[in-house]
Amino acid sequence: MKLLLHCCCAPCSISCVKALGDENVIPQLFWYNPNIHPFTEYEARRNCIKNFTDNEKLELSLVDEYGLRSFLTVVSQEINKPSPNIERCEKCYRMRLEKTADYAAKNVFSAFSTTLLISPYQNHDVIKKTGEEISEKYGVDFFYRDFRPLFREGQTAARAKEMYMQKYCGCIFSEEERFTKKSYKAAGHD
Repeated sequence: MKLLLHCCCAPCSISCVKALGDENVIPQLFWYNPNIHPFTEYEARRNCIKNFTDNEKLELSLVDEYGLRSFLTVVSQEINKPSPNIERCEKCYRMRLEKTADYAAKNVFSAFSTTLLISPYQNHDVIKKTGEEISEKYGVDFFYRDFRPLFREGQTAARAKEMYMQKYCGCIFSEEERFTKKSYKAAGHD
C-alpha cells in the first residue's frame, strides 16, 4: 500500500510510523498545518518533522506555508457559534485532510491518514468522519487506525530523542485557552 500520512508534528508521528511499519506499511509523510501559530511555533514544529524524517530516512512532502490568514478565514465563522471548539476543529481537520487527500490523489497514493488519530486531545470521531467524507470526494481511501493507545509511548520516545514538544494543538485559539485556563485556575476558580 502506498500511504500518505499527514503529520501534525514529529512527536505524534513516532508511534504512528512505528505501528504502520509493524504492518509493513512505510508511509510517506505530509506536512501541511496552516493552523499553527505563532510563526516561531510553526517553525519549531516544521524543523522538528524535517529532522525526524531525515533521521528515520522517511520521505517527506512539505507544504511550507505559514497559513494563519487562510486558517482564520476558514474558521472565523465558527468562533461565536454555540459549540465553537467542535465546529472550529472540524473545519481545521477538514482543511488539512483535504490538502492531504488532494495530494494523495494527484500523486497516485492508494490511501491517506493522519497522525491526529493518536492524540487523546483531538476529537477522534470527527477526524474519522471527516477523513471518510474526504475519501469519497477524492477517490482515495482513508486509512483509519486508532493510534491513541500509543500516545504516551510516542511522547516518551520524543522526549528521549529530545524533540521539540509543544504545549497546545497549535492554533491561536488553543493557545489562548491554554493560558486563560491557567489564569482562571490561578485565581482560585475550578
